[in-house]
Amino acid sequence: MKLVPLEDRVVVKVLEQEDKTISGIVLPDTAKEKPSKATVIAAGPGKYDDGVLVPMPVKEGDIVVFAKYAGTEVKLDGEEYLVLRASDLIGILPEG
Repeated sequence: MKLVPLEDRVVVKVLEQEDKTISGIVLPDTAKEKPSKATVIAAGPGKYDDGVLVPMPVKEGDIVVFAKYAGTEVKLDGEEYLVLRASDLIGILPEG
């Protein structure tokens, strides 16, 4: 099953956070921050503003940074996804 987002919504797959600090200290689950990076799985067509379609700023495959407590969690076919609005996106990370 594929989720097709409407308007200015984006479906993302959250990237796992590191289990260790840079210095090698292993972090327990309770000490980890909520992840805020994800890969765009699907993006809606955009939102109409005064009758003009404003296109989405992201596309499938982009790595994005989003607000920590934004979005709605959705589980499809055993996979967990997050549905965000374009306004919840903070930026796009460069490839590589």
